[in-house]
Amino acid sequence: MKASKMLIPTLKEAPNEAIIASHIYLIRAGMIRKLVAGVYNFLPLGIRVLHKVENIIREEMDQSGAQEILSSAIQPKELWELSGRWQKYGPELMRFKDRHDREFCLGPTHEEIFTDLIKNEVKSYKNLPLNIYQIQTKYRDELRPRFGLMRGREFIMKDAYSFDMDEKGLNEAYQNMYETYQRIFTRLHLKYKIVLADTGAIGGSESHQFMALSEVGESNIIYCDHCHYAADEEKAESWDSDYKNNEAELPLEKVYTPNQKTIEEVSHYLNVSTQDVVKTMVYKANEAYVCVLVRGDREVNLIKVCNALQIAEHELVLASKEEIEKLGSVDGFVGPCHMKIRVLVDQEVAKMKNIIVGANQKDYHFVNVNINRDYNGEIFFLRDCKENDLCPICKQPLKSQRGIEIGQIFKLKTKYSDSMGCTYLNEEGKNIPMVMGCYGIGVTRTLASIVEQYHDEQGIIWPLNVAPYHVVIIPIRYQNEQQELADSIYHQLQEKHVEVILDDRNVQAGVKFKDWDLIGIPMSITVGKRASEGIVEFKFRSDNQKQELTVDEVIDLIVDKVNKESR
Repeated sequence: MKASKMLIPTLKEAPNEAIIASHIYLIRAGMIRKLVAGVYNFLPLGIRVLHKVENIIREEMDQSGAQEILSSAIQPKELWELSGRWQKYGPELMRFKDRHDREFCLGPTHEEIFTDLIKNEVKSYKNLPLNIYQIQTKYRDELRPRFGLMRGREFIMKDAYSFDMDEKGLNEAYQNMYETYQRIFTRLHLKYKIVLADTGAIGGSESHQFMALSEVGESNIIYCDHCHYAADEEKAESWDSDYKNNEAELPLEKVYTPNQKTIEEVSHYLNVSTQDVVKTMVYKANEAYVCVLVRGDREVNLIKVCNALQIAEHELVLASKEEIEKLGSVDGFVGPCHMKIRVLVDQEVAKMKNIIVGANQKDYHFVNVNINRDYNGEIFFLRDCKENDLCPICKQPLKSQRGIEIGQIFKLKTKYSDSMGCTYLNEEGKNIPMVMGCYGIGVTRTLASIVEQYHDEQGIIWPLNVAPYHVVIIPIRYQNEQQELADSIYHQLQEKHVEVILDDRNVQAGVKFKDWDLIGIPMSITVGKRASEGIVEFKFRSDNQKQELTVDEVIDLIVDKVNKESR
């Protein structure tokens, strides 16, 4: 391709809203442009990268035995009502009506569509197992779309669904996808970790996330270097502390704590550790209220609370001061004793003796409070895990790292096949629910994650197999001997199936160099003052080291690199 015929709208500066590298450089390199918040157009260079990422995913999915289809993004309300998710999914679901007043949504995910498809097309055990997938645009009405392609309202996803006769088949399909994802992300040159994950709105019994390591990631990965335990922050657990576990129970006392509301204020006033004081948070879950107890130096993990209550995240909100008063307590002095609402207790707190909690009366706290004597509660793992907590498996200190979720796999089992009647006839002629798995990759987010891991101060550094083009030829002046040699190299590389750009634009050489460094073409050939000798300057974008080579040498080097990458 000749640069003079290309759309190369590079920018010196990105919009102020772009604060992470992928957002900044994808805009500056002329690969994407914002349409509205959370929605982006892909320009020619960007769409080439997107297609290459998709094709790597497609090749590995096909190799795994999965079959590709394409379903509509428009989904009828009736299918979502069958699965029970029409109301439960929450405000992120983009809903609309047609002219006949029939209700639809723009699909954020496709469990209902795929389940309905297989329900109608597959009747016998002889047609199982199956794994079908698509690469398609999804829609979620994000409250705060941000970070460019990382969290948008419109995005491209690869979603796959496996259908098996039993759990043994599901386990095999799940392991197949686990290994397929490893191959995909390895081919994309991403540095990633695989972690235990919460199943969220998708549901199911087991899940793993594939996390691209990055300081700009929205998720925190908790992991152990000793036993290889790893989980995202919504799923991570740690070893319960032995603090205050073995004390003898002391008599309950009410103590005066004037204006001491926070954990720090109470512990300082009573001359105790923050670990002695237990935090009592009150939430409204739909129309019911619930107390959640964690140790004073801990934080409540809301996803874990939602899982304990078996509700969606949007159904849980913090109770207001007025609501707390109606429950018979006082904001800043809330405790579980005598509260006539459901109480959830972090399992670490449940083991503690003689804790300090609010007395549900202004300026008073209870000390020496003990579970099953002074209050009752349901015990769950409800706290956030953090670095240096002890591993739940080997008791070694845990570590944490930020990551970007690029893929997730789920064991759905019969969650959707039960509710939607997706069954098969077994050998005895009995209808049995199909056992399902679900497997997603955020394609556009994966693209952005590559940029987060591969960039420098000049711009993007694309791995060769996803770069928009393999090499760019940059004549200092596109005329005379330089033009003749640049044209010759260009045609020779094209004949050898190398994706090559010839920068024949009538602009200064410095502009050309800056553009291609920003765009991130992996290899460049500069044709300059030694053109008459057949000598050019070659550079790998990854290290910016330049070397002078003959035309034959540079062509052989490039062709060899491209061929090795394509194997």
